[in-house]
Amino acid sequence: MKEKDQQHYNSQRGTICLLPNLLTTMSLFSGFYSIVSSINGEFFHAAVAIIVAAVFDGLDGRVARMTGTTSKFGMEYDSLCDLVSFGVAPAILTYLWMMQPYGRYGWLAAFLYVATTALRLARFNSMVDETPKNVFVGLPCPAAAALIATSVLFCRYVEFQSNYLDVGVLLMVYALSYLMVSSHHYQSFKQVSKAKTFQFMVFMVLVLIVIATEPQVTLFLVGVLYVLSGPLAGVYRLIFRDKKAVEEQKKFV
Repeated sequence: MKEKDQQHYNSQRGTICLLPNLLTTMSLFSGFYSIVSSINGEFFHAAVAIIVAAVFDGLDGRVARMTGTTSKFGMEYDSLCDLVSFGVAPAILTYLWMMQPYGRYGWLAAFLYVATTALRLARFNSMVDETPKNVFVGLPCPAAAALIATSVLFCRYVEFQSNYLDVGVLLMVYALSYLMVSSHHYQSFKQVSKAKTFQFMVFMVLVLIVIATEPQVTLFLVGVLYVLSGPLAGVYRLIFRDKKAVEEQKKFV
């Protein structure tokens, strides 16, 4: 059986493939460990566990595509695990870390984050055949969760203390909740053209070197830049489109 036929067979039959789903389970385990750590007040461990979950989440899909073991079961299982690791775990972390003093408003913000994560995953699954492979519509939930986790690491590393830190975290949760269900486009980095493979590898090496210098700081900055890239790209396209429309109108004057 050819590789493409095998992938189609796996997709139609819902075959359970061991290696990709094992990686997905490790992502789920990391998310659950993050929840337990947050409840125990170990916010540093909870944040690291979310980042580890994001690493496993990035690996499972790539391994499935490389081995030709993609399946409908794997996609649904991945979404359910993502809801725990990148929806529930970050929400509990932010609530117990900074938003608990707000009482009802704090846990409602945490619930909004979980709800928008679920909506974002449902939209992704329903539009998977319509969306270009190189972009995400809306902020990916692993990226949103990673920004929350790296915020904890960053504040702990620089020993940042402010009376307005809890307000900033609350606003960040609302902003991330909006971005996940927005129509902003984010680069996926899933597919790289063969002509640019070498340049992409060099770029990734440079990124890893930068991150390795001070991970608690650089991971946070990378997360902020990625989260902002969607709205900024949208503003750029809007301005460029308006200028192009004006130039076309001048031609007919």
